[in-house]
Amino acid sequence: MNPSVDPLTALIVATLAIGVLAFLLWPDRGLLWRWLNLRRVGDRAIIEDALKHLYHCEYAAQPVTVLSLSGALQISGNRAAQLLIHLERQALTTRAEGELSLTSTGRDYALRVVRVHRLWEQHLAEETGLGHASWHGEAERQEHLLSDDDVDQLNQRMGYPVYDPHGDPIPTASGDVGPRQGFPITNLQPRRPATIAHMEDEPEAIYQELVDAGLHLGMQVEVHDRTDDIIRFLGDGRVLELSPTVAANVFVVPIPKDQEMGGPYETLSTLELSESGQVVRISPACRGLERRRLMDLGITPGTVIEAEIRSPVGDPTAYRVRGAMIALRREQADHVLITRMMEVA
Repeated sequence: MNPSVDPLTALIVATLAIGVLAFLLWPDRGLLWRWLNLRRVGDRAIIEDALKHLYHCEYAAQPVTVLSLSGALQISGNRAAQLLIHLERQALTTRAEGELSLTSTGRDYALRVVRVHRLWEQHLAEETGLGHASWHGEAERQEHLLSDDDVDQLNQRMGYPVYDPHGDPIPTASGDVGPRQGFPITNLQPRRPATIAHMEDEPEAIYQELVDAGLHLGMQVEVHDRTDDIIRFLGDGRVLELSPTVAANVFVVPIPKDQEMGGPYETLSTLELSESGQVVRISPACRGLERRRLMDLGITPGTVIEAEIRSPVGDPTAYRVRGAMIALRREQADHVLITRMMEVA
């Protein structure tokens, strides 16, 4: 005869079993549902990334190939080929005379992804303290997650921006795309002042080189020398050098001939103790929370600032601004362009 089962033990076991099943199978929140949802998001993300690649190729008048898609998405050639077949079967792409292109439906889909990506980059630039090197990666994740309502609300809250922080046009909800501003700095005539209006943020390695060189939208530039190996130019008064391959990712708009190029300017960080400088402007590279903080501290055009105390390790430095002492790190002071105040003998 089987021993009798303790009712309390049976109840505990049954309760645990129900709890485990709920943890696994509960609609929308269970582990299995979450896993399936992640798979769905992952499948959708790679399709959207492929459509975005096709759109960028069309915008740049470049052909789409298995190799270009494989490289852009960092997937195998076989996977890229399967993906292109899937897009064609879904009527998102079409092929004519051997050339692959987006259908009207595919282009609308791609523009929606591009719109979310660029709006989110603008949000990160203007409303957070996240560094610009991280904008693209964060936007890559969010572009697959935000709903149309989320995007519309974000766009409204930000005042309907036309360009993202790299100078790329942001598509409207109806799919209209404004023109990209400027032309490559490699085509700028020597000694002709211009302003940086756009910087390509892909490929990442080249964009990082531009960031490391201190380039940013709104920087005033002037080409001085150009060879097959190097382009040497002034950027906000600093001498900069880039290879032609890297420089081709910087687009500029000439400054009207009746306007003089400002500078050269120094930065607040160049002041020695007891020296003063008058603020010309905060660099356009300083955006969002960091820019608002500097302005809240009284750092505005025309303000005279004196360097007073420096940390024993050299950073930060205490400055006197409008009668108050404030401490700024070197990277913050580098964003403040000044003209040095000459001492009166």
